[in-house]
Amino acid sequence: MPSAQPPKSLLGFDYGLKQIGVANGQTLTNSANGLTILKAVDGIPDWVQVEKLLAEWKPDLVVVGLPLNMDDSESELSSRARKFARRLQGRFSVEVEMVDERLTSREAKMLGREQGTQDLTKIDHIAASLILQSWLDCPEIGTTP
Repeated sequence: MPSAQPPKSLLGFDYGLKQIGVANGQTLTNSANGLTILKAVDGIPDWVQVEKLLAEWKPDLVVVGLPLNMDDSESELSSRARKFARRLQGRFSVEVEMVDERLTSREAKMLGREQGTQDLTKIDHIAASLILQSWLDCPEIGTTP
C-alpha cells in the first residue's frame, strides 16, 4: 500500500517591480487564495514583511511566477523573478519552485472585474493565487530558480 503524502502548506508570489502579489494555499483541499500585495521598490520588497508572512504561514513550498514571453523566451523581468526566488531560498531556507505565469495578469483582471474590483492595479494577489493554483493542479510544472 503506497504511503500518502502529508498535506503541504504553500505560498505563491507574483513578482513585480512595484508590487508583489502573495497567495496562500495547501494540498489538502488543492486550493489557493489571494492573500496580500507587498509594495516593492524596483522589484525589492520589504524583506521584513516577507519574513513575517513566511513565519505566519510556515510554507513547505514557495511558488514564484516566472514571466516568460509568448515565444517561451525569457525577459529581463524573468531574470529578476529568478533572482527574487533565489533570494527567498537563500535568506529564509525555504524550498522554492517557479511556474510559468503567462496570461495570469490578464485572467486576474478579468476575475477582478467579475468580483467588482474598482482598482485593477490591485489584483496581484489574484494573479499569485492563479500561479499557485496552476502548481496545485500540476506540480510537475514547477522548476528550480
